[in-house]
Amino acid sequence: MKTKLISLVFMLFIFSVSFSQGLTFGIKGGTSINKLAGKSFKEEFSFGYHVGVFATLGMGGKLSLQPEVLLNQVNTDTASNFSSVYHFKNNIQLKYLSIPILLNYNLSNLLALQVGPQFGILMDKNKNLLQNGGDAFKNGDFSMLGGVQLKLLKFRVYGRYVVGLNDISNIGNSDKWKSQSIQLGVGIAL
Repeated sequence: MKTKLISLVFMLFIFSVSFSQGLTFGIKGGTSINKLAGKSFKEEFSFGYHVGVFATLGMGGKLSLQPEVLLNQVNTDTASNFSSVYHFKNNIQLKYLSIPILLNYNLSNLLALQVGPQFGILMDKNKNLLQNGGDAFKNGDFSMLGGVQLKLLKFRVYGRYVVGLNDISNIGNSDKWKSQSIQLGVGIAL
């Protein structure tokens, strides 16, 4: 699964580069305000981070494609009944390799609207999750995101809302776990 996803992203990137009218690379990072929704988790947001790289590929007119590769850290606390049922500790930390593929609609030279899918691969789990002999979270996440990006010379300032579309629970109970995130950050084109 991971190999197929990475191959698909790589082929899309190569295809886009060959037909693009402009290519820009850059680095970015910022804060992620995360929440895992479900009966097992507290109904509150917690802070994490994201760092990574991006490329912007001009498609002519007001459109551009912006693939990214990000390392996302998700922190959350479980509800009081969760730890007594599953014998996990309250604090959970997950690290995802996220691959958003964004379509930018440039309203002006300064402001762009962004929308697109995001594929997440679970890279690292807090070791507290392994106490019942199995992994509590699935190895992948599929999300949609939307946001805005402000371009000031080579700098980028952005805000996004990311909503998970699939159940990331691997326990097999009836409680569906879905991720939500607000990402705020800055980037610089190289």
